[in-house]
Amino acid sequence: MKAEAVQTNKTGHFLGGISRLTKNYAVVLAIFILAVIFSLASPYFLTYSNLRNIIQQSTTIAIVVIGQAMIVTTANFDLSLGQNVCVTSCVLAWLIKFGGVNPWVAILITLVVGTSVGVFNGVLVSYGKIPAFIVTLGSQMIARGFAKIITQASPIPGMPEEIQFFGRGVIGSSEYGIPISIVIMIGLYVLIMLIMHYTKFGRSLYAIGGGEEAAYFAGINVKKYKAITFTVAGLLCAVSSVILVTRLDSAALTNGYLYEFDAMIACIIGGISLTGGKGTVLQGLFGAIFLTLFFNGMTMLNVDPFVQDVIKGFVLIGAVVIDVFRNKR
Repeated sequence: MKAEAVQTNKTGHFLGGISRLTKNYAVVLAIFILAVIFSLASPYFLTYSNLRNIIQQSTTIAIVVIGQAMIVTTANFDLSLGQNVCVTSCVLAWLIKFGGVNPWVAILITLVVGTSVGVFNGVLVSYGKIPAFIVTLGSQMIARGFAKIITQASPIPGMPEEIQFFGRGVIGSSEYGIPISIVIMIGLYVLIMLIMHYTKFGRSLYAIGGGEEAAYFAGINVKKYKAITFTVAGLLCAVSSVILVTRLDSAALTNGYLYEFDAMIACIIGGISLTGGKGTVLQGLFGAIFLTLFFNGMTMLNVDPFVQDVIKGFVLIGAVVIDVFRNKR
């Protein structure tokens, strides 16, 4: 009888684990289904070059998703991420093309600028107790305005070859190698996942998302940790902009366009709850890949870009509805 009970218990744990896995990573199944559908619609979809292109395209938004995922874990959000990418892209290009600054120094300054935007948001939200919606919407407008001033609403093309490897470099052969941008993205995800799961800081973010008051009485410095998440998100926006500028070989006002919403959609689709305290950064990555895959397929099927914007809006609303029902259940 004891042996049967132990066996039943083991089976229950195994089935429970499978159930949690399918629930938390349902987006992986969705990615597989999309891949099958688009591969039937186009013979070029499942080629190595196209799949590599999809993942490479997703790197910039996926890096931004890391920051958004950390913020969402604390039950907040950042509406300035896309314009942070935009303004840091413009700063980098202007410093190199018109400022006569060494490209490596320009990258360092760019990282500082992006981080400063995050610090600005974090301090006002955490210590100023101003709603994240107001603060990040305001900083979105400020960043957009600075980007217009820097570029005079005109693209800044032509980046030096010595830094183009960030966006265009490949490890191995040009045909079958792995883009350096993908390596950078994976490295950042591994680092943040380790931090989120094995450090006091990461565990504190989940506690804050579960309830700020309870986290405070548990001895967690809620204000500091919330400010850090916005700061890290700002830094990651700058990293994303470096990859984006060197891949496109130019900076423009369209850089980072709607990244804040794409990052939010990716988080929700991936399974990270808007209410906070639930989900993992890895789920955000799968959400970003799903989003890029979906619209890459739409493009291959010659769907009008304006129609794609409409679809993206419905996807956002649908993702929020799913999140609400998921939390109720």
